[in-house]
Formats: sequence, C-alpha cells, structure tokens
Amino acid sequence: MKRMFLLFVLISVFQQLIAQPFSFLRHQLDLSPILNKHFYGFCLYDLDSNRFLLGVNDDKLFTPASNTKNFTLFTVLKNLGDSLDGLHYIERGDSLIFWGTADPTFLHNRLDSRKVYDFLKKTSKKLFYVAEKQMEEPFFRKGWAMEDFEEYYQPELSSFPIYGNVVTFRENRGQLRTSPVFFQSCLNYTNAKAGEFIVTRKFDENLFFINSSRIKHNYVNEKPFRYSDSLFVHLLSDSLKKEIKLISYSKPSDYRILHSHATTDILREMMLPSDNFLAEQLMMMTALKTYGEMNTAQLRKKMKAEYYDFLTDKIELYDGSGLSVYNKITPRSMVELLVLLYGIFEDKQKLHFLFPTGGVNGTLKRTYGLDQGEPFVWAKTGTINSVYNQSGFVRTRTGRNLAFSFLNTNFYGEATAVRKEVARVVTFIREAY
Repeated sequence: MKRMFLLFVLISVFQQLIAQPFSFLRHQLDLSPILNKHFYGFCLYDLDSNRFLLGVNDDKLFTPASNTKNFTLFTVLKNLGDSLDGLHYIERGDSLIFWGTADPTFLHNRLDSRKVYDFLKKTSKKLFYVAEKQMEEPFFRKGWAMEDFEEYYQPELSSFPIYGNVVTFRENRGQLRTSPVFFQSCLNYTNAKAGEFIVTRKFDENLFFINSSRIKHNYVNEKPFRYSDSLFVHLLSDSLKKEIKLISYSKPSDYRILHSHATTDILREMMLPSDNFLAEQLMMMTALKTYGEMNTAQLRKKMKAEYYDFLTDKIELYDGSGLSVYNKITPRSMVELLVLLYGIFEDKQKLHFLFPTGGVNGTLKRTYGLDQGEPFVWAKTGTINSVYNQSGFVRTRTGRNLAFSFLNTNFYGEATAVRKEVARVVTFIREAY
C-alpha cells in the first residue's frame, strides 16, 4: 500500500514538474501589456512527445490572413506532384495546339524558367491557343476586397497567366516605362491633386493614370491588368513575334506535358514573401491535376472531407492566399495542420526550407535574431487590417521541436507592436525550454 501511495506521489510530482515550466509561459502571456489590449489565441505542441503543451483561446475562431497559405502548402504537397505542368499541348500536322495550366511563372519577372517560352519560340509549327472553358469561379475569390483591384498583391487569376498578370512601371531617365511595352499606350496623365506620385488604374479596363508628369526618381511599381483571352494572345504574340490564333478545341486524353519548375521551388517562393498570386494559381493547378478543371472550390471540399473534418475544430476556407476575410480557423486547428505537414518530411530541413526563417529570410528576416549563431523559428506570417499571425515551428535550446500558432485580432493601428510581442514570446520559448 505504501508503495502504491509513493507511486501516486511520484506521478503527481512528475506531472507538476511538467506543467510548472509552462505556467511561466502562461504568465508571459497573461501579464503582457500588448496582448491584453486585443483578442489573441495561442497553441503550443511538442512534436517529439506528440502532445499539446499550452492553449489560450486555442478553440476560438480567427481570420488566418496569409496563414491560410499553410493549408495551401499542405494541399499542393499532397496532390500536385514533384513538377509543375507548364504547358499542355498536342501536335497535329503543321499545327501545335496548346492549353494553359494556370502556371503563374510564365514570363514572370523573377520566376520564369523560359522552358515554355523557348519551346513556343523555337517550334516551326503554327500556334493555336485553346482558352479554358467558362470558369465556374471568378477572377477574384469570395471575401476579397474589391477596392484592392489595383494593388500589386491582388492580380486577377487566370488559366494562363503572363507576366504575373501585372504591369511593371519603372522610371527610366525621367520617363515612366511599362513592361510589357504594350501598356505604354494605356498610360494617361490626370489632373488629380498632386501629392505623392502614384499610378492608378480604371476599375473595368486597362487605362492607367499618373498624377504628375514629374516621375519620382527610381520609381518602380506593379499594377494588375484586366485579363482576357484576347489580351493574352496579343501579349504572347508580341513577345514571340509570331501569330497565335485563339480557337475552341476539346483537349484529347493523349495531350503532352511540358514541365516548368520543381514544385517545392515555387512553393518556397509562395511562402517566403507570402505571394498571394502564386498561392491561388497553385491551387488552380492542383485542381486541374486532380479533376481536369480549375475548380478550387471542389478541391477545398476534397481536402475538407479527407483531412480538415478530422481536425478538433471546424474551420472554413474560401481561398488559397488568405485575402478572404471569410476564412476562419482556430490556433489548435492550425497546429494540427502543422503536425500533418511535419509528418510529410523525414528530412525536417526540407520542411524548414519552405518556411520563412527567423533572422535569415522571408517575412521573418527582421523579426527575429539568431540565437547562439543559429536560427530557431520557421513560421508563416499573416497580416491584414487588425490581424497579425504567426504559425510554424520553433526549436528550443534544449533541442525540443515544437509547433505553435499565435493568432491576433482586433487591435488598433499598425501591427508593429504585436509583431514584436509575438517574437518576444517565441524567443522566450526558445530560451526557457
């Protein structure tokens, strides 16, 4: 009997020793003058022992913003394959007939591999482009801010993007030049009140305006253009210096595939700078690979039925980028997704490669410093008005591997103070545990 009593005492003491350290972390959260001014949720999970360590409002719903890209990352890794389809095509006699695959990298100013371009440029066959049938989904997703139609981070979505579906405006010797050059003739001067030099676009057509003839030195900016199949054909013809005809043609089952990139390379480009356009187009590519059509709503239903319905908390996702304010997740559901992502990679460095690394790159480059000469946090950020989130992985000084989700909402003004406080807490976890 004494032995049983002693065993229960030892178990109780052991449990208290486990719980006690995380009470210190809870105090850090409870006593924070920054966190107490708004609503936040926090969840911490031990990846080595497979158990939750601490939760604060971890079952409450939050707007994930670009933390949504963690779900996109998981979806693409599970469904798309190792390489991106850059082009679908067939050859019939003296004709080459091709279809878009939603690949966002074609003639992209940073990401184009030139494989598709060189293939179309070098062929001696006549070129015929088949546009996607009327898509069920609009060029914007549900819950996007329509007033952001001319912001660089919200280009229109399409079945065959070109130049990232944006116009690049650049000052050159006192003149404002466009790339592609086609849009130079679409640029106009407006008599709007002069202030800071700006470029604007008319909502429903490709008319761009500048508010001053004095171009700001070294000015560079990107503006989305209104996409259409006919405009795509015109831009591609201009670039290739070839005639391209737009036709209707059913895609046969024996079409051929030209690959453009390794999938993980473009996923990294999506995650590190938090590229909304890449996220949405990758979801379209994944839907095309899965169903033969670019129906991302159907793809989200598939992921919900196969994975997300088994998360502890119910979530709602309406896009792949996080621009939609309709998206809702909990910190606990995010951590459970991170656990699923963690299980995909035997080599954890390959997982870390896909996330912004604190003190090194991406959206966390200036948020964290190195500790003992090494990075210790790999996480996705998410920021929209009154929202700042971080969700990812942290390694402690003792070598523990943890997953965390820190979601913040309903604060006033800039996210700077909240971002610094999140970094302070995550750094405390690194140092204390």
